[in-house]
Amino acid sequence: MDPKDILRQPPEIRFAEELAALEAADPFDRPPGWRLSPRAVRAFIIGTDGKDLKKGRKKGPTVKRKFHGDDQLVDRAIVTLMSNRGLLLVGEPGTAKSMLSELLSAAISGNSTLTVQGSAGTTDDQIKYSWNYALLLAEGPSEKALVPAPLHRGLREGAIVRFEEITRCAPEIQDAMISVLSDKVLHVPELKGDGSVVFARPGFNVVATANTRDRGVHEMSAALKRRFNFETVRPIADPSFERQLVLEQAEELLHGAGVKADLPEDVVEVLVTTFSELRAGRTSEGAVLDRPSTAMSTAEAVSVAFCAGLDAAHFGDGRVEARHLGAQLLGTVLKDSEEDAKKVRQYFDVVVKTRAKMHPGWKSLLEARDVLD
Repeated sequence: MDPKDILRQPPEIRFAEELAALEAADPFDRPPGWRLSPRAVRAFIIGTDGKDLKKGRKKGPTVKRKFHGDDQLVDRAIVTLMSNRGLLLVGEPGTAKSMLSELLSAAISGNSTLTVQGSAGTTDDQIKYSWNYALLLAEGPSEKALVPAPLHRGLREGAIVRFEEITRCAPEIQDAMISVLSDKVLHVPELKGDGSVVFARPGFNVVATANTRDRGVHEMSAALKRRFNFETVRPIADPSFERQLVLEQAEELLHGAGVKADLPEDVVEVLVTTFSELRAGRTSEGAVLDRPSTAMSTAEAVSVAFCAGLDAAHFGDGRVEARHLGAQLLGTVLKDSEEDAKKVRQYFDVVVKTRAKMHPGWKSLLEARDVLD
């Protein structure tokens, strides 16, 4: 399939050239089953100017940073995946947990698509394996009739398996992972012979994610917790860096969509400040705010900026103004919650209205106030 025909390219396709360059220039030892050395995996995720792949006088390729967060967390995550424990990334929504798990899987296994999406409806079959029931009825249980799910494939291929939102699954579904994480083996009792036991090949491990907003939906058992190392992915704390990141990623998305839109820095500053203050429950002046229940993450800010660019390009003159952001803010913050609507209206009526008297960007945002009613 032509990569251009893929709406959302996985990182192993999107960054194929970088991965190939790192693999060719990687002079360090690689754990069994890994495509890259731990140092090259780190370079792929947090970027490098070549210094991280020096050995003697050899200089590695220049790679762009993809994960903007705690570099030490990335190091610990890589070390965990070399061990006999799984990795569980926890944190607020929109802190790039899923992106980090994708990048780790792409760099280590060359495949980030062995994914289980956790939900209230996730079943054991979607994690381990199921059957082609036509063949099962015609021929009985056989490897030909077996339909491998991500966990079965990950064990057989020696690859990283991603388990998204594991705590949204019922406890009995979560605990299906315990024996596999402990013994690195999956039993298929319906089959006989070698096919009845699938042993993990080198390179197999599990990266799971859990949303702290869902804490209490389905608690993990103590037995399952012991089989994971927990790493907390935190929101970006530096406002200036967050502005730069939102601007870069929104422009990249607009370029990928073939849209020409002017996204001024001062407009992005208004957006990031709004998100940051609502997320923290406090303005830069020190006034206390009621925090909305929805996530006011950097990822959501990027989405609002991207949609505002589409709005300005297709229904305006192509220049994004703060009022475009206000119109898109509605769908991000107000998730069918009247209480959140009140909190955002209060922010506009008090904070935005006051700042609008002194700054044209905030005045433009205030023009979108009517949308909130």
